[in-house]
Amino acid sequence: MWLPPALLLLSIPGCLSIQGPESVQGQERESVSVQCRYDSEWESHKKWWCRGEWWASCRILVQTQGSGREEKGDRVSIRDDQRNHSFTVTMQELRQDDADTYWCGIERPGTDLGTQIKVTVGPREAVLTVLESQDSRTRTTSPPAASSRPHSRTHYMLLVFLKVPFLLGLVGAVLWLEEHRRDIAEPQGQPIYANLSSELLTRDTPV
Repeated sequence: MWLPPALLLLSIPGCLSIQGPESVQGQERESVSVQCRYDSEWESHKKWWCRGEWWASCRILVQTQGSGREEKGDRVSIRDDQRNHSFTVTMQELRQDDADTYWCGIERPGTDLGTQIKVTVGPREAVLTVLESQDSRTRTTSPPAASSRPHSRTHYMLLVFLKVPFLLGLVGAVLWLEEHRRDIAEPQGQPIYANLSSELLTRDTPV
């Protein structure tokens, strides 16, 4: 994409027609997404993603066809959301050498529009080290196991205030029933003996 030197100043990225983040960061072997927004007048125009520090000589990696269909390149894809006037570029399986200057761009007659974005890629080992450090801190600060003393104390309180009175009440009820049964049995025995004595006397008395 060659531009005459006189038009370079007019095509400086960052114009109001297209906007994007100044920089994004991803991790090695992971993916990173970049969203660029544009004015509604560029809705049906082709959008592209190119790599290179210089705007006039950057290499286009992937480009839309003027529709919302996703287009794919080598570990990179682009999708134009024309309803929301934005397009998203996703770089996958990042490598250290993917770190560079990139551009979100819109194709138009004459000079294309674009905005510059810095992409940095962090080493995967650094991410693993941070995760392991956080995991070790979590284990160190984990709360101690709950003591069994509160459970024993609760059992003792239940034994004193509930179980013992219940057992005493049960024993008292049994004793009361036994005593009550004896009181009922004794009056019923006296008439029987009295009847037997009267019958014997009647039989022994001569006519």
